[in-house]
Amino acid sequence: MSSVISVSTRKSADAPEDAENQDDQASAADAESIAQRRAGPGILILSTSGHLLYKDRRVWELCGALDKNGDTTQKMLPLPIQEVCAEINKLLLVRTDAKDWEQFRVKRVFETSGRQVLLSGLGLPDRHGLQQSRILITVEEIGRRPGPTVEYLKDVFRLTDREIMVVQDLLKGWTNKEIATDLGVTEQTIKEHIKHIMAKTKTTTRTGILVQVIRF
Repeated sequence: MSSVISVSTRKSADAPEDAENQDDQASAADAESIAQRRAGPGILILSTSGHLLYKDRRVWELCGALDKNGDTTQKMLPLPIQEVCAEINKLLLVRTDAKDWEQFRVKRVFETSGRQVLLSGLGLPDRHGLQQSRILITVEEIGRRPGPTVEYLKDVFRLTDREIMVVQDLLKGWTNKEIATDLGVTEQTIKEHIKHIMAKTKTTTRTGILVQVIRF
């Protein structure tokens, strides 16, 4: 990636389309490998035009609970997810800086077949404009806590157990206040944890942390 707030590598305008497709496939394969080892909610990444850039297996398990017709193909995302994407798309027109999204999420809870699913989305603005910006949505069944800590976070970023817990809550789209409540500490303590995580992941924003964890 050329920027910690973007989830796709920018390429030359005259680069062959086949090369772009190969890069996208390689990125998707890397992300899928990470997703198989990580705990927590499912993750979707889309372009502002609605093109699905990445999804993990957990997403499609939960999408089945959102789509009454059972259609969870890449061609047609469930309506609740489409609605969240549309709202984030509009907000990206005015929230054009990564810091605009650090304490802001678009959240929706949907109930179907006796299951409640939480959608939490944010925009990933790109300095080159809306077309290069991305939308990240986490999909989580309410009432289920994330699984055990992910060991690769320790190996790759040298994070402590508490820092990993903070990262897992960031992946849910939680604010500092929500994370502090979950961990039983003050917001200032969470800010310090995030500051240390940024240093270890070589990022400068919360959004950057998310991208690094997903795309490393």
